[in-house]
Amino acid sequence: MDILIRIIGLILTYIAMLANKLIDLLLARQRPNYPPIRDQILTKSVIELVTELRRGQLQSEQLVRAYIGRVREVNPSLNAVIEERFEAALNEAKHADEFMARAITEFDRVALFTRYPLLGVPFTVKESCGVKGLSFQVGSLVRKGMKAPQDGDVVELVRAAGGIPLLVSATPEFCMSAETSTVANGRCLNPYDLSRSPAGSSGGEGALNGCGATPFGIGSDIGGSIRLPAMFCGVFGHKPTGGLTSVKGHFPYSLLDNNFPNYLQIGPITRFARDMPLLLEIMAGDNKHKLKINEPVPLKDIQIHYAFGFSGLNGLLHPAVDSEIKLSIVRAIKCLAKAGIQPKELDLSFLRNSFEIALVALVDLKGLPSIITQQAHRAPHMRALIMEMLNSLFGHSIFTKEALFMELMQRVNGLMCPIRMEQYRQELVQLRAHLTDFLGDRGVLFLPTFHTSALSFHSSLLNITGIDSLLLFNVLGLPATHVTMGLNRRGMPIGFQVIAAPYQDKLCLQIAAELDGAFNGWVPPVPHQLPASNTQ
Repeated sequence: MDILIRIIGLILTYIAMLANKLIDLLLARQRPNYPPIRDQILTKSVIELVTELRRGQLQSEQLVRAYIGRVREVNPSLNAVIEERFEAALNEAKHADEFMARAITEFDRVALFTRYPLLGVPFTVKESCGVKGLSFQVGSLVRKGMKAPQDGDVVELVRAAGGIPLLVSATPEFCMSAETSTVANGRCLNPYDLSRSPAGSSGGEGALNGCGATPFGIGSDIGGSIRLPAMFCGVFGHKPTGGLTSVKGHFPYSLLDNNFPNYLQIGPITRFARDMPLLLEIMAGDNKHKLKINEPVPLKDIQIHYAFGFSGLNGLLHPAVDSEIKLSIVRAIKCLAKAGIQPKELDLSFLRNSFEIALVALVDLKGLPSIITQQAHRAPHMRALIMEMLNSLFGHSIFTKEALFMELMQRVNGLMCPIRMEQYRQELVQLRAHLTDFLGDRGVLFLPTFHTSALSFHSSLLNITGIDSLLLFNVLGLPATHVTMGLNRRGMPIGFQVIAAPYQDKLCLQIAAELDGAFNGWVPPVPHQLPASNTQ
């Protein structure tokens, strides 16, 4: 362990634990003020929608209009939308309907949807992932007015599968924060509690999915940026195996660092776990064969390991995990035990340097643009960076304090000793090999996604010592799925993540689907008000 980092971390950890408790006691939950879902279409999974479109029971234009209406209902409360393309989406939906109308026989329709598996299905996109012609500001006032010159690779793949993008959603500045709040766009709010954060950096996608305003979203994850918003907003999110999906077209991006495309991954966020295998195969593009999605492992043959947090001294130096999050893991393993599985608790003492390993990998990244200079090859003077950081604390900077803090930490190597940093780099290589071998092609690990439910704004930096439970699996390149497991006593979503060996993403998704079926994972923030005829 690095003593200086751990002393600072220990102080932050216990300040955060106290602050979180006080906030929970003193800050009343601000319940959603947007309408409930009243249209049955909005309650259906992507799989169900595709089936109805293929059978001619539903038209794409009808589906797109329903989701446009839902976005318009909720966005005044959530502030999750950066820029929409509703008119273009409706035109594309009409073209999709015309395309489907020409497929007269059932054979023709099956063939059509085999080629275009998402034909006519709308979706939403995190702004940083790039939709041609839409905002590419990514939370920065300096980039105001910038538009994506082309679709990012994953967006292009989803569109090629027949999907129709509706909008781009809110992110923190340069995606460098665990809360989605910027000087440029203001706060994006949590759909379950309007006083809380939806997390980051896929905060807009988390918020829209959480209130049923999109069938699915495209997010990106370099340190929990899919899984944390999925947890805070009560939905499912998958961070793929490192290198599985292309990150070309994403901003920020590094051309100088070979590790960047492995640490950053683009993946799906959705209310329904059963949608994720199809979505992930499409997003994987030419790499989809590596997933072997069509070769499921019998549930009874999956080896489940679990832990409620880090062990020993490392555990004491991390925030205590909420009891209800631990209970969600207990409920899951008891449920799966009925299928003949014998889950085993795992001692995570081998992760004693988890924070340092994750932090070193992050600060080692090269070629990322500076928030201040907007260039990768020109870093700001340290004095200027510190002054902007101080100004941001008082709201006098055009940059956000969380993004500036991340840039500052990279400039000072995370306050770690250079000699020790090399040790952590070597340990990362050994740890990746160990976990890959340990989990194999049948093993998964259940671990808390985060130590608590949705945070209040301005508290993410205090809780930063809990982020390595997310970031660690980015730098290790392991796939991880957040599984939502209902609400806690305060009415906020909770759950945990399922981790597997590289390219064993299907195990994570299979477990997520089983638990979704058993516990009805997504709980709408506002109970549906469906017509009686639609609820039969």
